[in-house]
Formats: sequence, structure tokens, C-alpha cells
Amino acid sequence: MPIFLLALFSSLAVSLVSFIGAFALALQKEKLQNFLIFLVSLSVGGLMGDAFIHLLPESFELLPPLTASLLCLVGILVFFLLEKMLRWRHCHDSECEKHYNRPLVFMNLWGDMVHNAIDGLMIGASYLVSVDVGLTTTLAVILHEIPQEIGDFGVLLHSGLKISRALLVNFISGAAAILGTLLVLILEEKVSGFSQFLIPVAAGGFIYIAGSDLMPELHRENDAKKSFLQLVFMLTGIALMFSLLVLE
Repeated sequence: MPIFLLALFSSLAVSLVSFIGAFALALQKEKLQNFLIFLVSLSVGGLMGDAFIHLLPESFELLPPLTASLLCLVGILVFFLLEKMLRWRHCHDSECEKHYNRPLVFMNLWGDMVHNAIDGLMIGASYLVSVDVGLTTTLAVILHEIPQEIGDFGVLLHSGLKISRALLVNFISGAAAILGTLLVLILEEKVSGFSQFLIPVAAGGFIYIAGSDLMPELHRENDAKKSFLQLVFMLTGIALMFSLLVLE
């Protein structure tokens, strides 16, 4: 029961990140851009750190190394295919609306719901391995969700929704994480050992998101000082994940 409640609380916390979009309204465009690009850097470090420091080592203990490695590759391919089919847009700057048009808003919401549901699956599966892995995975997901939710909020406002309605719709989309967590907890009861096969897939998903969606955003910055700070924030994210391993 404690694991069940912790997993649900974590997925709820991820869902509540959807309200962070309102924070963007208080910042000027230039300040928001600087804030997001460094947060994206921190997210890259957090996702990579969780995948390589927590999820994959746990997978190699639970499964034969070759099986875990193949499932990690499956995770990368699955996320690639989902992004192709659902036309996800992981935009992390204040100009997100340039990448969208209004007919794509509902597609964006649908894709975001699926994305959040998968986040919930990852969180639930991680808690079934251990509380420590669950907490680190939750933190990695939150670090990634903050810039994404700010971008999604901008898309909804650009589509003509009022602020209150945009926040509500974004939260409903984010709440899919709770459903994902419930699903994996129920499946684990029905299919023993289900979660241990999902962990390397989650690692592959994190590697794909960090390498395919987030790092290209960082390459848009050519200023030497800001590029160095991006590296610092990436290392900070990795160090954060490593420090959590030391504290376990």
C-alpha cells in the first residue's frame, strides 16, 4: 500500500506541473527564453542521469544484460514511432506557437496525454522496483515536464483559449500520468514481473527524449558563455542523479 500511494502521489505531482505555464506569463520573453534553455539543459542531465545511473543498472540486475539492452533499444524505437504517429512537439521556448497551427492543437493535446500516460507507466514501474528508483524517475520526469508544459500552455493560448481554460485543459492532459501509473500497478498484479521489463524500455525512452528532442534545442544557442552554462546545467542534472544514488 505505501508503494501504491507513493506512486500515485508522484504521478499527481507530475500532473500538477501543468500549471507551471501560468508562471511564464509573469516573465518577459527574453527572461523566459533564458530560463527555459537552462532548464532544458538540466532536464537533459536529469533524464540521461536517471537512465544510465539508475534505470539501466537496475535492469541489468533484474534481467540478463542482453535482454535489458535489447529492451532499451525497443524503448528508443517505440518513442520514435510514437512521435512520428502522434506528431508530438517538445517545444521548449517562448516561440512555440511558430511550430504549430490551430488544427494541430487537439493533436498536440492528444499526443501530450499519451506522453503523460507513458510517464505514469514509467513512474509506476520504477516504484515497483524500489522507492529510490521511483523517486529519481519522478524527479527526472518533472525536470522534463516543466519546459514542455510551458510550451504547451503557449500553444493553447495562441489557439484562442482563455488562460483559465488553457490551464484546465493542460491539467486534464497532465492527469493522464495518474492513469498510466494505475495501469502499471494493476498489470503488475495480473502479470508478475511486468514492471522489470518496462524499466529498460523507460530508460530507452529517456535517452530518446534527451538526445532527440532536447539536445537539438540546446544547439540553437551559439553564444559561448551560454553554451558553457548549458553544459554546467547538464552536469548538474547528472550530479543530482548521482548524488541520489549515493544517498540510497
